[in-house]
Amino acid sequence: MFPIHRPRRLRSHSQLRRMVQEHVVTTADLMYPLFAVPGESVAREVKSMPGVYQLSIDKIVEEAKQVYDLGIPGIILFGIPEDKDVEATGAWHDCGIVQRATTAVKEAVPDLVVAVDTCLCEYTSHGHCGYLEVGDLAGRVLNDPTLELLKKTAVSQAQAGADIIAPSGMMDGFVQAIRAGLDENGFENLPILSYAAKYSSAYYGPFRDAADSAPQFGDRRTYQMDPANGTEALKEIALDIAEGADMLMVKPALAYMDIIWRVKQATNLPVAAYNVSGEYSMVKAAALNGWIDEKKVVMETMTGFKRSGADLILTYHAKDVARWLAE
Repeated sequence: MFPIHRPRRLRSHSQLRRMVQEHVVTTADLMYPLFAVPGESVAREVKSMPGVYQLSIDKIVEEAKQVYDLGIPGIILFGIPEDKDVEATGAWHDCGIVQRATTAVKEAVPDLVVAVDTCLCEYTSHGHCGYLEVGDLAGRVLNDPTLELLKKTAVSQAQAGADIIAPSGMMDGFVQAIRAGLDENGFENLPILSYAAKYSSAYYGPFRDAADSAPQFGDRRTYQMDPANGTEALKEIALDIAEGADMLMVKPALAYMDIIWRVKQATNLPVAAYNVSGEYSMVKAAALNGWIDEKKVVMETMTGFKRSGADLILTYHAKDVARWLAE
């Protein structure tokens, strides 16, 4: 008869624990979100996100260099334009804030991967992610006209030098429309990271402060997913894969690790987890009050994302994680 296995035998020494560790977080897993705003020498801290700033393009470039030096391979850019309108002109204009920031970063740090958020909510005067019905105060977005704007936005971002197009508006058919627009304009090799399972979540609150993108009326439940639904996420990813997505994102991450796991089991594509603003701010608030050990909590959370199946983690903790890994 074989002796009874004692799992504690493999936990008795720190190096032994390290040798049998199943999941390891590295800087290669990370992507850092940045918020670009007009002006020069602007570094305006987001009150609800300690340590996160709205940055002018010159400051974005400085931050990008720092991110690269820390070994983090990529950033994702969000833009806050000077003016907003119903057609989200700032999203797709050649001189838009994200387009200019993308070009500046690629010129300064060519080896840093620059993903760009491809959505309209930061650029519309009403704060929704596309065209609205005339006079509609419920926030019902017209799907197909929005696709045309998303296609124009993706092409302009590609022309600015983006390495990854990341559409986040949860419109039906948005991956297919963007893929067609990119291919028609010679960007066949540019990958799409689709926000394939993006939930209508209360965890986005601080982000809307950072990106100045809160809806002026209504909400986004007519196009973002119901937090109660899991199987629906698999339907969404199947559609995005069929339409040409190269990577898939689950957003938020912390309360949706089961979704990350299910998505990873259902596909062989890379899966990204977006550790969103509310998740970040809760940790920061507790740490500032001395209630938790920030480093230990953050690293445990990052490991949880990896264990759930995430290949890539978009997180505002990225710089801290990189520094901790280097210790």
